[in-house]
Amino acid sequence: MTTPWGEPVLSRFPEDPRDRLRAWDASDEYLLRHLAERQPPLSGAVVVVGDRWGALVTALAAHRPTQITDSWLGQEATRANLARNGVEPGTVRLLTTRDAPPERTDVLLVRVPKSLALLEDQLLRLAPSVHADTVVVGTGMVKEIHTSTLKLFERILGPTRTSLAEKKARLILCTPDPSLVRPPNPWPYRYTLPGDVGPVSGRTVVNHAGVFCADRLDIGTRFFLRHLPAGGGGRVVDLGCGNGVVGTAMALADPKAEVLFVDESFQAVASAQDTYRANDVSGHAEFRVGDGLTGVPSGSVDLVLNNPPFHSHQATTDATAWRMFTGARRTLRPGGELWVVGNRHLGHHVKLRRLFGNSEVVASDPKFVVLRAVRR
Repeated sequence: MTTPWGEPVLSRFPEDPRDRLRAWDASDEYLLRHLAERQPPLSGAVVVVGDRWGALVTALAAHRPTQITDSWLGQEATRANLARNGVEPGTVRLLTTRDAPPERTDVLLVRVPKSLALLEDQLLRLAPSVHADTVVVGTGMVKEIHTSTLKLFERILGPTRTSLAEKKARLILCTPDPSLVRPPNPWPYRYTLPGDVGPVSGRTVVNHAGVFCADRLDIGTRFFLRHLPAGGGGRVVDLGCGNGVVGTAMALADPKAEVLFVDESFQAVASAQDTYRANDVSGHAEFRVGDGLTGVPSGSVDLVLNNPPFHSHQATTDATAWRMFTGARRTLRPGGELWVVGNRHLGHHVKLRRLFGNSEVVASDPKFVVLRAVRR
């Protein structure tokens, strides 16, 4: 990536030489050019929110920035990119969305996330650290920045305008208003499940900001909950757990089950933990932030439940699904099962047959399909 501060070599995480997706885009480049041209130069405490693969903090490492991210993969990419470019450990402070925000922010740089709720939560959490002289600049591709995005900056921080577009990227320029009366933070959000979704019918869900479909049960998960396997004890993994409602359903159906909730989103794992606790489940559960089933011993799992994503930020890709399915095959014991729900058009049955040698349709409707693959 060519920047006014040099040309850092960057990669996504996990690294894959076949992956043609870059670890930065035009919005990162636009922001960095803007910062280099502005007067006076950057100074003070620099906070970078939503830096997807560490491109921004790697380029700005000389300013000793703080990065705040919801992505475990993004944080690992940042560590690798900093090391790859010779940045000394400790130069960049790495925080997650679950950590306390910095007490003072002199420069706030925001890579606009896909989730408006996550943006709202982060701006509200950071607002007390912002003062009248704080430089606030957001960035994103044109298709990622909407009127609702600008209204959030205005409602929480102060007057906001946008730049002209360059290479389909745009900047958000905000002038903080310390006298602004901010609304209370509505996150996390709690709601009650409907009465037709199996063991979790009428139960409570807790969603932290940024978790998929945060204010209601998404239709894919709803379909999955109606067709989950009968409990049989053993070790169960809710892979890509989101708010944890699927794993919680299995724990309620079978108190003897040991359920592992895993997701690469810090917000998701916090949601899963809170959902599980809100329903007074008596079984054993473990909550882990990480890259799928990495670190789970081979042949140690009886059942994996999965609703794999097919996007990485704005890019459509099946790389995450492949990693999840491959990890499931490795960690399942012989006779163990992987249950997958997904949109019919994604063709997950083809991948499962290649990996497992088998794939069975458990249930389907015009939009979704539940598949079962057995580790032989």
